[in-house]
Amino acid sequence: MKRETAVRARRVRIACMAAAALAVAAPAAAQGDGPGVGTPTVVTLGDSAISGEAGRWAGNTNGSSSNVDALGSTAYHDVPGAESIPGCHRSQSAQAHIGGGVASANLACSGARTYTSGTGSGQDFKPGIDFYSDSSGRKGQALALQEFAATHNVKAVVVMIGANNYGFADIVQRCVTNWLTSPSWWKNYCHDDSDMVSKFTPSAQAARTAEVKDALLRVAQAMTNAGYSSSQYEILGQTYWSPLPRGNQIRYPETGWTRQSVGGCGTWNADANWANDTVVNALNNTMRNAIAQTGLTNTAVVDMQTALNGRRLCENTVGLLEEEGIANWTSPGAVDNTEWVAQVRTVTTVFGPYQLQESMHASYWGQLAMRACLRLAYNGGAPVGGDCVRASNGLNAQGEPNMTLVP
Repeated sequence: MKRETAVRARRVRIACMAAAALAVAAPAAAQGDGPGVGTPTVVTLGDSAISGEAGRWAGNTNGSSSNVDALGSTAYHDVPGAESIPGCHRSQSAQAHIGGGVASANLACSGARTYTSGTGSGQDFKPGIDFYSDSSGRKGQALALQEFAATHNVKAVVVMIGANNYGFADIVQRCVTNWLTSPSWWKNYCHDDSDMVSKFTPSAQAARTAEVKDALLRVAQAMTNAGYSSSQYEILGQTYWSPLPRGNQIRYPETGWTRQSVGGCGTWNADANWANDTVVNALNNTMRNAIAQTGLTNTAVVDMQTALNGRRLCENTVGLLEEEGIANWTSPGAVDNTEWVAQVRTVTTVFGPYQLQESMHASYWGQLAMRACLRLAYNGGAPVGGDCVRASNGLNAQGEPNMTLVP
């Protein structure tokens, strides 16, 4: 009886800590707030990796979705009762909301590229990091930043962009499809498909780097237009985390169907290695090189590449709730023994309330881990760069995984 009472008490403590971590309502701008004046503020720009895609789910399970549903059906509501831009999935657990007296604005959007797309009638609008504007009031992220920064004291602008310029969703789809449609004795890899190879040639990477560089320069221009000098804020270029381990670290065999039917990570070992060695490295070198090529002096890189290591999808150090004997996401040890990346759900396995676009994204614990790192990078208003890595098991005082930022 005492043990049951203690477990229930721990669940209540975890739930309360999570609620505190998700109290994301930013303080209202005071009259006269603006460049260098008023409540310090962090703004995030970019794509699904920073908007908070999959932030609803704390771990993976093939049982009841309620056991991993940390935020519920309103997870992606960034305005009362809805999403301000449908499909942007600006999660309540997104890293922008570091708290501690620091206001925040999440202007990122799932599916975004460096340029705005989906602007026609009936299409899905995806604001890029540009100054797009139309008669219906839709704006690019750079323009939205400019307007926001003019009336808020923005100290750091965090930018994570480039994956969709490379066609990240198409890469994931191809690799999973090739795994599902070929036998283990005659593997059809994605890494040697000509259209996949062409995405990562030196010339292609140079082109994507130029696109990200130009997006960063538009961020700086937006801040200048809003009345800032370069000394009043920092641009933090953020790299992508590795969502899947190398092949020899995947806990399901290549033979049979469990790698996808149970784990939701249907990928051949050689393709998993390529994803880490080529794809993730290309995405991150693009950001690192783009930052350097801007010539801006108020920049730093927050490197997330290994932030999820040990907690990645199908990694042999963690498991599904049922594989680890964990009842639900609030159970003792859940954060340390379950995955921080959402399963890949194919057309035949996805069902509500899950959404296809959540696949292969850092989920609730992963989002909170990035938030912990961003708080460290914000550095009390004097932003710095560094490598974000796990520090230890357990949760910090804000209910987030314990992380550290290595200079």
